This record gives sequence, C-alpha cells and structure tokens, in this order.
Amino acid sequence: MKAIVVTDQAAGTAGMKLVDRPEPQAAINDVVVEIHASGFVGTELTWPSTWADRRDRDRTPTIPGHELAGVVTALGYGTAGLSVGQRVFGLADWHRDGTLAEYVAMEARNLAPLPGDVDFTVGASLPISGLTAWQGLFEHGRLRAGQSVIAHGAAGAVGSMVTQLAREAGAYVIGTGRAADRQKALDFGANEFVDLENDTLEDIGGVDLVFDVIGGDIQKRSAGLVRAGGTLVTIVGPAEARPADGLAVDFVVEADRAQLTEIVQRVRDGRLRTNIGNIATLDDAVTAFNPTGRVSGKTIIRVRP
Repeated sequence: MKAIVVTDQAAGTAGMKLVDRPEPQAAINDVVVEIHASGFVGTELTWPSTWADRRDRDRTPTIPGHELAGVVTALGYGTAGLSVGQRVFGLADWHRDGTLAEYVAMEARNLAPLPGDVDFTVGASLPISGLTAWQGLFEHGRLRAGQSVIAHGAAGAVGSMVTQLAREAGAYVIGTGRAADRQKALDFGANEFVDLENDTLEDIGGVDLVFDVIGGDIQKRSAGLVRAGGTLVTIVGPAEARPADGLAVDFVVEADRAQLTEIVQRVRDGRLRTNIGNIATLDDAVTAFNPTGRVSGKTIIRVRP
C-alpha cells in the first residue's frame, strides 16, 4: 500500500516521504480500515509517541496521522461492535502506525459508525478537533449554560469547534486570534472577538473558562482572567500559570465512541460545521503539509476519490 512515513525527527514535515508499505493485519480486538480520508496534526512530529513505542523502543519508519474515515475491511479475533463493509471514523492509537496510508489496523473501540450522509472528508476532520473541544469544555472545563468562555484560536480547527459547542451549550464565547481571523471566528459563532496583536486581552474582564491552544504569555495572562471557581483548560502541555482561585487542567484527547457519535450527529443536523482549509491527495500530501503560506483550517488528505 502507499503510505507517508517519517524517519528523521529533526527534519519535521519536510522529512515526510511517500513509500510502499505492507498492508497491516488485524490483531485481537482490531479492525483493518480502508482509508478514504485522513487528518494530520502538525505537532505530531514532536510527540514522543510518533518515534517510540510504549517501552520507549524506536519504531521508525513511522506512518503519522491519527484521524480517519473509511470502510472496515477485516476484523481481528474477538472484535465486536463493528462489521466488514461498515463506514467508520475515529482516532487511531498514538503509538501505532497511523492514517496517512491506504489502510490502517486499529482497535475497534476507537471507531464510531459514520452515517451514510456524512462525507468521508468531513468525517476525517472531526475526531481530534471535535473530541478535543468536547472533552475540554464538558469533561475538564465542566461548562454550564450561562457561563463565559475565552476560545483562543477561534478560527482554527480546534477553536472553531470550541466556539460552536460552547455556544450550543448556552455559553457566551469570546474568540481570539489574529486580525484576519475576526470574521471567520464570528461566523463560527463567537459573540465577540479579541485581536491578540492589537487589542488588550485584559479588557475582557473575568470569565468562567479559558480554552487555551497557544500557551506561553497568552496562557499566563489568560489565567489572571479566570473567575473564582473557574477553569483554565490547555492542550499545549502542563500549564505554566494557574488561576488564583480556580483550576488549571492540561489534557491529551482520547478516543470515545459515544462522543464521536454526539459530534457527528450535530454535523448531520447542522448544529456543527467543520473547518477544513485544504484538501489534498495522498500523492500530494507531503507538499500539502509543507505549505508556502498560512492555511486557515484543517488539511485533510483524500486517500481515495
């Protein structure tokens, strides 16, 4: 099968190569999925799990990518809950070969059924962004109706999901980003927008929840805006700053079939829109992941027409 592999961490995305690899086999509780579309997060190439297994043994050449939508082609021994020929989407294990390929073997529990009226490209754009937003808001941030939320990077893949899900839950959402992102963030449902390059973040005042995708100085300043009993949620590693009278939570997104089902249902009925910035073929994936300009939104690789 054709697959993108990486062997040199220092080379970053420029070190990606399209090669031929053996088709994967299904282990116990696995399925093999014929991939129709897949996603990739640029920071994957800095994650230890991309380069080593759970025992810290080198596992290169590695196939990156962890989001996918496709069709089940084989079941491993003991696999239940899915069937051959079923349309699925989901989040592949961090420590195993990923989804920038024509096939992937992964645990069945990490997949959810993909309804027939949802395109594979849309399905592949949902797992990381959707689950990250869902878990950050509702599991770690304990968001409730009537609360206020700062959604950093509101025009990005995760931030746009945070904005939409928070608004649907009855929250007041303040999106942030660059000046050029203002209209896109408002279109995704932000009640107001703060230009981090020209506006003063502190003018927002107190909020109940900060969803941080930036870190650094912005995270530290944001922590000071969290009201008593509120929460700073971050996905960029351990929090460098904590609210004076609140919580700081950093987390890594996890696969969850029930949550994926909730997310895709919202796409089906129009409550949730994806944020796809570029679509490329597997043959053109290396070029797509090394763009010459800024791409606003998620890049999806369409593996099959």
